[in-house]
Amino acid sequence: MSIWIHILVFALTFFMMEFMAWFTHKYVMHGFLWSLHKDHHRKDHDSWFERNDTFFIFYALVSIGFFLLWRYDYLQIGLAIGLGIFAYGLTYFLVHDIFIHQRFKIFRNATSRYGKAVRRAHKMHHKSTHKDHGECFGMLLFPMKYWRK
Repeated sequence: MSIWIHILVFALTFFMMEFMAWFTHKYVMHGFLWSLHKDHHRKDHDSWFERNDTFFIFYALVSIGFFLLWRYDYLQIGLAIGLGIFAYGLTYFLVHDIFIHQRFKIFRNATSRYGKAVRRAHKMHHKSTHKDHGECFGMLLFPMKYWRK
């Protein structure tokens, strides 16, 4: 199979994961698995690990599953899909957990308007500590309404 097909599948998988993240957040995390996600909105726990982190583990297992399908010759394109899911997960972790939520104390002084707008947009999402109002699609890509001078 052509390397270009693998690159295309990797890129498509990476960008499709943004839809999957939105869908999972709105209908699963703020839906029937709110019990796992609510500790992310309410800091009423002392642990660094949140029940919400189980969603990260789920997507890691999906990625590993595609690596295994590729490794044992069940799905030739499985490596590209697994890497796309992994790359999105890494990007999400860097932006959401490190940049926005400061789970590691780096990137604290965001000076760009874009960086500040992304943080403000996410903060608006976290104003709700309840199951309802879980909408957050487009905040990362289009936070313009949160720009301040």
